[in-house]
Amino acid sequence: MTILEKIIAQKEKEVAILLNQTFDQVSSPRQVTPLSESLLTSDRLGVIAEIKRSSPSKGDISLAVDPVARAKQYETNGASAISVLTDKTFFNGSMGDLQAVSNAVDLPVLCKDFIIHPVQIDQAKAAGATIVLLIVAALSEEQLNELFNYAKKQNLEVLCEVHNAKEMEVANNLKPNLIGINNRNLKTFEVDLHTTEQLAKLAYPGSILVSESGMKTNVDAQVAATAGARAILVGETLMRSEDLAATLQSLRVSIPKESLNNAR
Repeated sequence: MTILEKIIAQKEKEVAILLNQTFDQVSSPRQVTPLSESLLTSDRLGVIAEIKRSSPSKGDISLAVDPVARAKQYETNGASAISVLTDKTFFNGSMGDLQAVSNAVDLPVLCKDFIIHPVQIDQAKAAGATIVLLIVAALSEEQLNELFNYAKKQNLEVLCEVHNAKEMEVANNLKPNLIGINNRNLKTFEVDLHTTEQLAKLAYPGSILVSESGMKTNVDAQVAATAGARAILVGETLMRSEDLAATLQSLRVSIPKESLNNAR
């Protein structure tokens, strides 16, 4: 089994348990500027700053991180949104982390998980998420459509994640506001930054592109921006940084004028 297949098998077990639970609808959800809106009104590359304790490919990264303190640091230093990994088995995250962060910041918060059932969307919303991730590689086209439409009805933004041309074609059928191009192959976990350059040209016109994985330097960020990304999702680099403010600011490169003009 690939790592992705192992993760999905685990998610199926978790969903079976979640189906026996109920999640209170948020009576007064946080009022935040949608990520898609803030990215289009900025002339700098947005950073979705991630709280990531560990991963299957990198092992332990920062198990003892205080998610609230880290999220506040991200917010103070110009992050466009906070991503919280909520998978426990493979990434040592939790819904508790997501809820704590969403209560602590005034930014959009992404529930970063492997969503395969609407009940997970209910759980994420109840914990304060304003954005959910849907991974095309992890879903059938029917599942993707169902989950995408369900999340939109819950007034959540959806980041549709793709890794190859075929997945981009599937995502484009949804005409999504946000498309995440993952430079990491979820079957092998190998990273190739050229993936964003290759797939950006195939994206649905008007979709806002987010380049995910492998972002380490100012040069990497510039490559993503030049390819057409309006934001990058950064986890390990920020979690390991010894000067968070400097690292985050170095990634917020200027958007090329051509991309700004296209957006307008």
